Amino acid sequence: MDWNGYRDELMGRIGDLAKLSPDTVNGYMTASAAGSKTNHLDAKTRQLISLAVAVTTRCDGCITVHAKEAVKEGATEAEISEALGVAVAMNAGAALVYSARALDAVKSVEL
Repeated sequence: MDWNGYRDELMGRIGDLAKLSPDTVNGYMTASAAGSKTNHLDAKTRQLISLAVAVTTRCDGCITVHAKEAVKEGATEAEISEALGVAVAMNAGAALVYSARALDAVKSVEL
């Protein structure tokens, strides 16, 4: 996959969406920038979290944008790998929790 080309194409399409529905994109931009205003976490940490969440939500566009931003903010490959390890653990954990819920649903079935 050409991640750089995809990111550029995606930004163009988001620009198109902004023309059609500016409040939608502006609302996203407001939410996205909220963390930087409090600055409790530095930009690199926010990008590492964003990249891990992008993996768990399976969002290629998010991956390409936050991969670039994480590197730009100084994240090393080792730091990124550790953040991705957290994403893997969370996805497995989520599957474990929802497996328990599924078993609860099975036990509740009345025939």
